[in-house]
Amino acid sequence: MNKGVLLVISGPSGAGKGTVCQNLCQQNPNLYCSISATTRPPRQGERDQVNYYFLSEQKFRDFIEQGAFLEWARVYGNYYGTLQQQVEKKLNEGFDVILEIDTQGAKQIRQNSREAIFIFLLPPSMEELWNRIQGRGTDGPEVIKERFAAAYLELQEIWDYDYAVFNENVPNAVKNIEAIILAEKCRIKKDRDILSRFLEEGDKGDLSLHR
Repeated sequence: MNKGVLLVISGPSGAGKGTVCQNLCQQNPNLYCSISATTRPPRQGERDQVNYYFLSEQKFRDFIEQGAFLEWARVYGNYYGTLQQQVEKKLNEGFDVILEIDTQGAKQIRQNSREAIFIFLLPPSMEELWNRIQGRGTDGPEVIKERFAAAYLELQEIWDYDYAVFNENVPNAVKNIEAIILAEKCRIKKDRDILSRFLEEGDKGDLSLHR
């Protein structure tokens, strides 16, 4: 069984990361959306170990000290992180694993020399980004301004990513990311072991190479 591929999907608040990742995993049985750990309180309808691993701040800090996180960051006063054991288990089972994380977390994975595909999800325009952040309906004017400013700063990190995908609509964004995954899996460096085994067949005495 070949080990799965790790995909890192980042983007500003309002880019639609959650919806796109959810659709990717629903439509592709071999894709697994990693469940993040967080210290923020559950929102209405969210369930522990389904939407997030909801942890106390002390428990989260303990995990940091134990080196249990593949990446972690503090965002808007709350901690978020990806548990390494969970990701490794799925990759070893042959699943391609999606990490929906911010640019801070992506930097940690890159710095740790972790092989991954880095994809940055973008809204169609700045105006649409503002509309999406404002349209959440859960934040006041000051928080909206803060989120937009943070989103704009995150956009400056796009040059560190392998691919950029504009989320004008979810189906097209999903198709574009599926195409990226397929192309990456066909790259020579990722298939080196498979290609080596293929070429080794030429050394077997029962093969006639010159018919």
